[in-house]
Amino acid sequence: MTFKAEYIWIDGTQPTAKLRSKTKILADDAKGAELGIWGFDGSSTNQAEGHSSDRVLKPVFSCPDPIRGGDDILVLCEVLNIDMTPHESNTRAALVEVAEKFASQEPIFGIEQEYTFFQDGYPLGFPKGGFPAPQGGYYCGVGADEIFGRDVVEAHLENCLKAGLAISGINAEVMPGQWEFQVGPVSPLEVSDHLWVARWLLYRTAEDFGVSATLDPKPVKGDWNGAGAHTNFSTKSMREGYDAIITACESLGEGSKPLDHVKHYGAGIDDRLTGLHETAPWNEYSYGVSNRGASVRIPWQVEKDGKGYIEDRRPNANVDPYLVTRLIVDTCCSALEKAGQV
Repeated sequence: MTFKAEYIWIDGTQPTAKLRSKTKILADDAKGAELGIWGFDGSSTNQAEGHSSDRVLKPVFSCPDPIRGGDDILVLCEVLNIDMTPHESNTRAALVEVAEKFASQEPIFGIEQEYTFFQDGYPLGFPKGGFPAPQGGYYCGVGADEIFGRDVVEAHLENCLKAGLAISGINAEVMPGQWEFQVGPVSPLEVSDHLWVARWLLYRTAEDFGVSATLDPKPVKGDWNGAGAHTNFSTKSMREGYDAIITACESLGEGSKPLDHVKHYGAGIDDRLTGLHETAPWNEYSYGVSNRGASVRIPWQVEKDGKGYIEDRRPNANVDPYLVTRLIVDTCCSALEKAGQV
């Protein structure tokens, strides 16, 4: 007897990486054993030249495969060079180092992944050659005149739950055909691994409905909301006191930090962070309580309770979660350590 393992990895496409996967058939006696490395042609994934194309897949996270079912599994992998060093496209390896360095501060994340469905070249719910009614009733709406793609969304949610991912909710977003799912709150590595697998499941689930999903941060130009990946963050000290909340917010705005972060927050960020549609300008930093027009929002409940978390509203829908979590942990946890608020 055998079972199937779908090896998933992040390729080297620029400026936004794509997900790739292929199937390995394993013997039953491999169940429960450490999953082995595998290889692939890096010249076909923008990760190698043809004259030296072998690259290595190293399993880092696995879960049940909710689509195939049975004993089949999904296997998320890091990409390595043949000398077993991290490939230059491998952003997970750097996060591992930072997460271990600041593990004592117990950083956790919740990421809100927005995305947009397309069919036949148009956002789902957009009439061909035209536009639907203006934004207003679509967000968290109900009814066939305002909601498009719920069948895909529900199937994706079920698949994420069956896979055991840390998915914590879904909702319709501001533009027709635009949705969101949330992952977390969990550790930096866990939220990132789970988000990548949830993205793969989103694309794979949508396949069965003849629909595509995009993480384009501005899928429709004009007076329509973009798509982000609002990133909620806290440490143990932030969950215990308000001074640490302010220190974290201030640290994200110090010196070159705003631009250092934004340049790694997803391609096309200047198209989305315009100062309109619930965004702050990409080249300005601000924070405030209950302010969705700020770079970083402190929820009103956090101010009231004097403890909790912050929301970095800048990351694009197409952001690499390994990058955004590494940057936030490194910046905020370093500042909290320096301030003695750990």
